[in-house]
Amino acid sequence: MLQFTFLGTSSGVPSLTRNVSGLAVRHSKTKDWILIDAGEGTQHRIQMTNLSLQNLKAICITHVHGDHCYGLLGLLASAGMNGRKEALTLIAPKEIQTWLQSSIELTALFLAYPIHFIDVSEIRDKIEINPELFISAHALHHRVASYAFAIEVIHQQKKLNVDALNALSIPKGKLWGDLQHGQDIEWNGEILQSQDFVEVTTQQVKAIVSGDNDQPELLHQACENADMLIHESTYTQETLEKVGKSPMHSSAKMVAAFAESVKLANLILTHFSPRYHDTKGITLLEQEAKKFYTGHLFMAEDLKTFELNASGQLKVV
Repeated sequence: MLQFTFLGTSSGVPSLTRNVSGLAVRHSKTKDWILIDAGEGTQHRIQMTNLSLQNLKAICITHVHGDHCYGLLGLLASAGMNGRKEALTLIAPKEIQTWLQSSIELTALFLAYPIHFIDVSEIRDKIEINPELFISAHALHHRVASYAFAIEVIHQQKKLNVDALNALSIPKGKLWGDLQHGQDIEWNGEILQSQDFVEVTTQQVKAIVSGDNDQPELLHQACENADMLIHESTYTQETLEKVGKSPMHSSAKMVAAFAESVKLANLILTHFSPRYHDTKGITLLEQEAKKFYTGHLFMAEDLKTFELNASGQLKVV
């Protein structure tokens, strides 16, 4: 129901193997997708996927640090130059809107499509991206205001009770179609109500995508009914203790222990310091996390795609 393609998994600066933060979240039943963060070079990574800027419905920026937003302007410009006309929703801190407006004025940037800006700090309810796809925001703790985004798909299926229809000798065709679409019908002088002949089943999945954050426990409530969490794991615990509290990031241990405490089924770690970008470094982070988390653990890689199905199971595709 949801697909996650990592466009950048490095913290701070890019390396030869990992770009800075960017994550594409696609509603797998449609071509609609959401971009969460747009570090420098994000549009280049998008060109390596089958994602189209024409189908991009919303961009969510977790916070104003450059490794999460410096690629935004170029991406918006390219979407316009490629013929985009449809409005684009931008959910971000207010400072991003100010920066965007100034850049448009100072660089003579013309966008042939409207930007619908939503101040992330003012979000109180779910935002509907399409009839099945919703976004909500949760405040975090970092050097600047930072947010996590909850992405939910709620899919309803309607199935006719064929046995009941046949028992009344109602012929297939328009009458069946009307009932399935919620309309009552008249049959043999009697009004038949749609709800008596249609069974509705609901499939729902929820994923939490976190921005930079040194207090994973702030996501406790958001994760109560979530199927998965994507969270930064910039350092090992040992390195975090050496660099001190000032960077305000999480270690693999911190995130893993939190995920275990709320019984999350799936956890993806990302936003790795460049010091861990080789195989040895990623293994070190993974091993630390596994000491504290017994669920399904994954380590993000640039251009790797994961799929969360209707049963809440996560796999690499």
